[in-house]
Amino acid sequence: MIYKIFYQPSQKISPRRENTLALYLEADSEVAARSSVEQNTSYNVEYIEELSPKALEYAQQNPNYQLTEFSK
Repeated sequence: MIYKIFYQPSQKISPRRENTLALYLEADSEVAARSSVEQNTSYNVEYIEELSPKALEYAQQNPNYQLTEFSK
C-alpha cells in the first residue's frame, strides 16, 4: 500500500501549517509507515493517509511525485 505522510521538517520547531510537507511511502501498514519514517528521519509526523487507487493515480500525475525509499 502507498501512504501519504504529512510531516514537519523538524521536531524542535512548533508545527505550522505553512511548513507541512508530504512524502509518499510504500509500507505494509500505517504503523510500519510511521515506524519507517521515525527510524530514518528527524521529521515530526503529523498525519498518515492510505491512498486509494484513484488518489494514488491523481498524485502520480504531479510532476513532483516521488516514492520515498529508505535504505536498510
